Amino acid sequence: MKPTLGIESSCDEMAAAVVRGREILASVVHAQTDVHEPYGGVVPELASRDHARCVSQVVARALADAGLKPADLGGVAVTAGPGLVGSLLVGLCFGKAFAARHALPLVGVHHVAGHLASAELADPALVAPYLGLVVSGGHTALYRIEADAAPALLAETRDDAVGEAFDKVAKLLGLPYPGGPALARLAESGDERAIAFPRPMAHGAQQGFSYSGLKTAVAIELERRLGGRPANALPERERADIAASFQAAATDVLVSKARRLLAREGLGQLAIVGGVAANQRLRRVVEAAAREDGFRAVFPPLALCTDNAAMIAAAGARRLARGERDALDLGAFARAPIPALARASAGVA
Repeated sequence: MKPTLGIESSCDEMAAAVVRGREILASVVHAQTDVHEPYGGVVPELASRDHARCVSQVVARALADAGLKPADLGGVAVTAGPGLVGSLLVGLCFGKAFAARHALPLVGVHHVAGHLASAELADPALVAPYLGLVVSGGHTALYRIEADAAPALLAETRDDAVGEAFDKVAKLLGLPYPGGPALARLAESGDERAIAFPRPMAHGAQQGFSYSGLKTAVAIELERRLGGRPANALPERERADIAASFQAAATDVLVSKARRLLAREGLGQLAIVGGVAANQRLRRVVEAAAREDGFRAVFPPLALCTDNAAMIAAAGARRLARGERDALDLGAFARAPIPALARASAGVA
């Protein structure tokens, strides 16, 4: 089996990786924290410009780290969407040019299918069928994963993604960018039972998630306490309690919904992927639920939770192994469900 080159540029990371089967031969991630920190969030134009500046160097380094030449590759996999279109186009155009220059087959990968592939990439014992929970800044959804079918969507957010909620609440609390990890660190010293924030759609027959109301509840609580003053006017203990209480509400909903769908679908394995899968409170609660309910929980290592190209290479290798190819007119898309190009790409070849 020849290795696959993966390229990921859907948001503010420019990444390239080389994967053979479930072995990561090289993985390079160029982050842009310093670029966006002054603005408190990702600025799309700045993200795409930085991608264009460094994409060739990142890919060259991945190949050098793997000790390979383009002729050694079996194909190129590149994120086609969803994401920031400007950022996506940088990686997609480079991937097309690289594939054409070296006469390599090209496949586009749905970003969410890549995240789902990261669990199998990290854990060889994980085989379909299983339930995949995708939790990130742009996605919150549950999928049924089968070996020879596209991931089947079972539930998704109706408004905001959980990672976005973490970032927005962090901003309300006056925390530095990137907000999600900063909020999780603050929450470690807080009491998660201090404030009874709502847990929307955690119970009942409704399928899906909703985080806009939870964000609003935090904003109202802060306004009640601050009365127009800046967030840093609150004592550190109060800010920590708010962070911990929000984090508990946000993650409890994920776990309760996953437990219900595991039982409904008759599945015994849960894979949690995406940037929020790095949250330690979520990991603790899922592991406790797994012991209680008897299912197996799989978390990728932290390096595979956040955006990376190894997951794109792994998902793309699945398509290549099935003989699927995309033409050089493949376009980028900002938002879309997992399309035909991602068929069966949640498994790792």
